Parts: sequence; structure tokens; C-alpha cells
Amino acid sequence: MIEVTNLTKAYNIGSFGKEKFYAVDNVSFKIDDNQIVSLIGESGSGKTTIGKLILKLIKPTSGEILFQGKNIKNLKNKEYYRYVQGVFQDPFSSYNPIFKINRVFDMVREEFYPKTDKDKWNEKVEKVISEVGLNPKEILGKFPHQLSGGQLQRLLIARTLLMETKFLVADEIISMLDASTRIDILNILIDLKEKGLSVLFITHDLSLGYYTSDKTIILYRGSIMEYGDTEKVFNNPLHPYTIMLMNSVPTMNKKWTKEELIAESRRTPPGYCKFYDRCPLADKECKNVQLKKVEEEHYVACVKK
Repeated sequence: MIEVTNLTKAYNIGSFGKEKFYAVDNVSFKIDDNQIVSLIGESGSGKTTIGKLILKLIKPTSGEILFQGKNIKNLKNKEYYRYVQGVFQDPFSSYNPIFKINRVFDMVREEFYPKTDKDKWNEKVEKVISEVGLNPKEILGKFPHQLSGGQLQRLLIARTLLMETKFLVADEIISMLDASTRIDILNILIDLKEKGLSVLFITHDLSLGYYTSDKTIILYRGSIMEYGDTEKVFNNPLHPYTIMLMNSVPTMNKKWTKEELIAESRRTPPGYCKFYDRCPLADKECKNVQLKKVEEEHYVACVKK
């Protein structure tokens, strides 16, 4: 479905733009048909940048992204967005507050299906709204401010159902929702996967990634630290960063000590592992680290494993 190869996004920084900041650094992965892949990492790890690159919202510095075997830079936007869509963190920012939410669906018809009979289109709109657990009669005709964040997020997913969407970038789509609504949205994604949709599920929440995905990518400072089958990554974490993330999940019966809240920091020499400055195992061997296969469907970028 989607294949990312040596993807890099660099920005010029510093005086006169002489220095480079690598938001995404030589990332490669593949998402198959009917598959949900979680992209997990702390804030600033490059997760959203990868999502934007796949959605053609920004251009890569190098590397390529293939959709069904075709380089997306060679695909016209109208052709590409018929099959690839994105849903983002803040549902309110996806709607124009001066228009009723019906406009979201009307624009899809005007852009992609102008020859479709209006009555048939309205029937289809009501059908997809029902499929995401909403009552069309209670939803249609309202302004965005009259609906909750969860309702607006479901409507954005319904919009993808109106099209021939095959791949969805879901970027922190439930982080602004309450706990009871989150599970409903996740279950919708899982149901859509069963119907043929592939999803890149971007999140910083380990539990949500585990619940949702078939495969997991652990990202840190723009580079992949660990990648593979979700069960294997979570039940047998090998990279020190992945282990740190797992140990950082709060539990009900334990409070963090002051020492546990402070991460050790040292300078990372050029060419060393991105996690070198925080890794308890770091030494001079941690240079030119590449992803290596440690077991079937499980890869880790660490010389110690």
C-alpha cells in the first residue's frame, strides 16, 4: 500500500541557514493492505512530519514514498487524495465555523463526484454518518460549534468513507477527546481496517498503539529505534529508548521518584545513535547504527542487541 524508503526532511537553521535540522532522518518502512501501523514517539520525534510527507503537505529533502508502487510526487493531487486522506488532532480546526458541517460532504461531491445525483449523494452521506455511530438527523444542518470534538472527529472519518479511501493518516486523532469517546474512535478504525482500509496511526500513547495496531514503529529524533510486530515490540522491547518508554507508563500503585523524572543527558557525537545522550548503555561502539533483524518481524537499531 505505502512504502517509505530512505525518507529525509531537513530544515535550514542557524545563522544564514548554514546548519541542518533533520526532522526525519533516513526512515524506511512499509504498510501493507488492511493493516494498521502505529508510529509512536515523544513530542518532537518527527511523527507528524512523516504524516505530512505522506499526505504531500510538505516535500521531502530526499527519499521516496510509493503508493501502490507509484511515486507520489508523480501523482496528481486530485488522483492521490481520492485514495489517501488525513485526520488530525484538532477536529475544530478542520471546519470553517461559518458553514454548517454539511459543507464538508458537499465539497467532496463537488470536487470528486460532480456527476453524482444529489439525492443519491445525500443518501450515501446519511449512510456513512450512521456507520461512524452518529444519527444523521441530529447531526446534519448544524454548525461545528454545536457539536462535540468526538462528533466532529467521527464526521471526518465519515468523509473518508465517502471517497475511495484506501489509506488514512490518523495523526493524534483522539488526544483531545475524553476517555469514553477514544475507544469508540479506535474501534471505528479497527472496523474500517477489516473493510480494507490501511492506517498510519500516529500517537504518543503506548496503550492506544498496542490496542490498535498490527505493527509498531518507535521513532526518536527523526530516526526509527525499533520496528516490527506490535506484540513482539511491546512484549520484548529491545532498544533502550523503547524500554524507557515502556517504563515511563504511569501505574496506579506507584509514584515516580525525583530521580526517575530526570533523564541523564550528555552530548551526542556526530554519527552516533540519536539516543546516545540519554542511553544508559551508550559507549564508543554506538556509531553508525542501522536497523537489524533480531527475530522474524522485529527490527532494532542498537549495537547492544
